[in-house]
Amino acid sequence: MPAPMSPPRSFFAHQPPVWLVFLSLLILRLANAFTIRTFFQPDEYFQSLEPAWQIAFGPDSRAWITWEWREQLRSSMHPMLFAAVYRAVSHLSDMIRATPGTQAELLIAAPKMLQACVAAAGDFFTWQLSRQVYRSDHPASLAALALSVFSPWQWFCSVRTLSNALETTLTIGALSYWPWTWLIRQGPVKATAKDATPPTGLNLALTAAAVACILRPTNIVIWATVAVTCLYRYGDLNKAAILSRHAVVCGSSTLAVAVGMDRTYYGEWTFPPLKFLYFNVVQSLSVFYGANRPDYYFTEGLPLLLTTALPFAAVGMWQALRPGPQRPALTGFRERQSSFVLAVAVLVTVVMMTMISHKEVRFIYPLLPLLHVLAAKPLAAFFNPFPMPVSRLRLGLMLLLVTANICIAAYVSLVHQRGIVDVLHYLRHEQEVRLVSTPFTNVSSASNNVTVGFLMPCHSTPWRSHLVHPEINAWALTCEPPLNVAVEDRASYQDEADVFYAEPRSWIDENMADRTTILKAPVTRTSSGNSGTERRDWPEYLVFFQRLQPVLAHVLGATRYQECWRGFNTHWHDDGRRQGDVVVWCLRH
Repeated sequence: MPAPMSPPRSFFAHQPPVWLVFLSLLILRLANAFTIRTFFQPDEYFQSLEPAWQIAFGPDSRAWITWEWREQLRSSMHPMLFAAVYRAVSHLSDMIRATPGTQAELLIAAPKMLQACVAAAGDFFTWQLSRQVYRSDHPASLAALALSVFSPWQWFCSVRTLSNALETTLTIGALSYWPWTWLIRQGPVKATAKDATPPTGLNLALTAAAVACILRPTNIVIWATVAVTCLYRYGDLNKAAILSRHAVVCGSSTLAVAVGMDRTYYGEWTFPPLKFLYFNVVQSLSVFYGANRPDYYFTEGLPLLLTTALPFAAVGMWQALRPGPQRPALTGFRERQSSFVLAVAVLVTVVMMTMISHKEVRFIYPLLPLLHVLAAKPLAAFFNPFPMPVSRLRLGLMLLLVTANICIAAYVSLVHQRGIVDVLHYLRHEQEVRLVSTPFTNVSSASNNVTVGFLMPCHSTPWRSHLVHPEINAWALTCEPPLNVAVEDRASYQDEADVFYAEPRSWIDENMADRTTILKAPVTRTSSGNSGTERRDWPEYLVFFQRLQPVLAHVLGATRYQECWRGFNTHWHDDGRRQGDVVVWCLRH
């Protein structure tokens, strides 16, 4: 009696066209990008969209350029991408004579569309790398794609305009073009003529890796580990020479382009990656934004990154790193060796990043696709045959894991910290009403524009990328690091936001105009006692978190400020200053 056909083989007998897979992923990530309603990290805006806005629309556009750009710590390659999109959308809006509201919506949507393409490419290259490691017809290749698609972190972060998101796609893209077959010897030890020929895709892989390293200099740890491990275990002098020669050509070409772009942006010759390492590693200025315990990445970072895939990734790491036979003639030799290289890259990178005091989950984000590839085989084996296991218990467990991932992704993308994005839409719409009505009124446009003050921890909201209109005159509390402060004095250093939250009433008295000018009942003005510091005028709108409301009610209770908008922000927050709703007070006349 013939043996029945294996379910995995029948399921994978017909592979979908590559273009169809990418198109499906692109549609998915476009939906992903346009359903994100929440805030994650300030760098999503201030290290990409704000400088891009200034590049596209000039210094009068009122973009917020942070100290990193003034100190030339960042490469302009990333914001240049978004600047090009902004300019294209601006020209399109002019051609179709779009209203201010329509133009604003298009400008907000443009970076989302570009980032959706980047995110879709990341999913696609994860699938491609898994096909190289496990074969195209292996269930693990589909499992790797499923892990990427159903990852809560991918849904939450991949479509955000963070340099880490682009770095992740460039890393996995380069690894999918990495010459695994050429580097991992499967024949005799003696070198052959084929070994001396540079493989197809090597230049593309090295160029993508070079761009990733320029965007985030710490990415070089991944590539140094991959290259050294491959050459040490499987290479020879001929391969090392070929790889080095192509790395120099691709790296220097990419570097020349980056230096030229930075010369154009900064107006002088500079090398941001070196300054980035000097400020953040040598001077340890990154500690100003927080320091974490040494085990952070192992106890918090990786669990947050992987969520329900964590146990499968742990098994995959163990299987890849455990000792085993090294005979090329054995079935699965290339799979085992390439998995070993990926696992070593993950381990070395996490250990190296652990040595830096300031830690964030997104700093190890480029490792997520590698971990998904390593987790794919244990996942497919556990839910055998994947994706429809015979065992009802395991099928139920799979559905439970998928449901949990969807719920996590929905909460962090639609609920958690959405108020600080919603409030900017509210303020922008307030200005758009005035832009439409101004031509038909006798009020000058300058006096009719929205003025806003954000009494929040610095960089709590997006800025010009969501306010859009330069007519909106806005200010916020700042948090400049102690650039020119002696090391021994940094512990006592306080930025403007720290000073405000330490004594809100004193800060208001010292930095804002006399409160008698905004009292409900008119009074005779007296000298304000200004010590010479420049004071801010009271804005029409004050924006703050609910936690600050009792303090402001005590200080400004007798004034003409009244609550005019409130939006839910979050159920919880690890920063007590950011707890509760986002509240807007309007100055009534």
